[in-house]
Amino acid sequence: MKINALVAHDAAQPLSSGQIALRPLQQQDVKIEILYCGVCHSDLHMARNEWAVSRYPLVPGHEIVGRVVETGADVTNFKAGDVVGVGVMVDSCRECHFCQQQEEQYCESGFVATYNGIDKYTGDSTWGGYAQNVVVDQHFVVSVPQTLPLTGVAPLLCAGVTVWSPLRHFNVQAGDKVGVVGLGGLGHMAVKLASAMGAEVTLFTTSPGKGEDALRLGATRVVVSRDAGQMAAAQTSLDFIVDCVSAPHDLDPYLATLKTNGRLVLVGIPEQPHQSPNVTPMVNRRLSISGSSIGSIQETQEMLDFCGKHNITADIEVIAGQEIETAFARMLKGDVKYRFVIDMQATRW
Repeated sequence: MKINALVAHDAAQPLSSGQIALRPLQQQDVKIEILYCGVCHSDLHMARNEWAVSRYPLVPGHEIVGRVVETGADVTNFKAGDVVGVGVMVDSCRECHFCQQQEEQYCESGFVATYNGIDKYTGDSTWGGYAQNVVVDQHFVVSVPQTLPLTGVAPLLCAGVTVWSPLRHFNVQAGDKVGVVGLGGLGHMAVKLASAMGAEVTLFTTSPGKGEDALRLGATRVVVSRDAGQMAAAQTSLDFIVDCVSAPHDLDPYLATLKTNGRLVLVGIPEQPHQSPNVTPMVNRRLSISGSSIGSIQETQEMLDFCGKHNITADIEVIAGQEIETAFARMLKGDVKYRFVIDMQATRW
């Protein structure tokens, strides 16, 4: 089953158009025609082997929206013509404690990544969404609300659920005071989702120019984190913080803005460790630092249903596949509001 795709052949070369072979359709599989695929920063890390785990050839992309074109004999959840999504994982052991309680992202054997994972049927690498089609087990496919524009849905499959999961897991409620650190692909979704949940959202940013946009997205307050006076004024005002920044930074100023019993959740993964926080205020005010990884299939579906109800999508810029290297370069400079999405129909193979 040969298809066209954007392929990374090694860390030093740009992605180029090529062909890959999809696995034969299994009984539980759906074959999806990919309409749109979001461009996550991790795609660039993987294409360039910046995490030293990439296997080539590699096809990035794990924010996939498409249409079902074929189903295996035992598929009951989907039919040809359904509009669906695929996120960061396409399989797991299905048997461990976490899989059994529908938290596949914490599978004790490790979930199978949408790309650069190991396909259990073929033993080859899994292929991502920078391609014409993808074949995925129905359990790892979600339904997309028909009311939402599909271009803006694609980033919800990673960026959206990555911030939704901690908001839901730690039971953020209407009226809670929630901080969001960083207004990028993850951060802008955290602002939108927390605001729609009824929280009062404070956006922390190093860029004063992002204040107007943050308010448009749903924040009620913007704090420039490099301004000592603004940070001092925000002290002990928040119940919960989602830190979306993927660069190393000092966590202490953000811990200072939490109330007693407050929690700081990290969803960004820096290349180097954060500076070790000061333990004293954590002990004296029972503060917590947590991490959170993507989200389960159940959480992804709940998040999409919530977004359909509240008309929430990502702020995106649509590109064709042949523009991917330009998009990578702009992404490195922060020159996108707030996610690139590849239109597969506009891509020249």
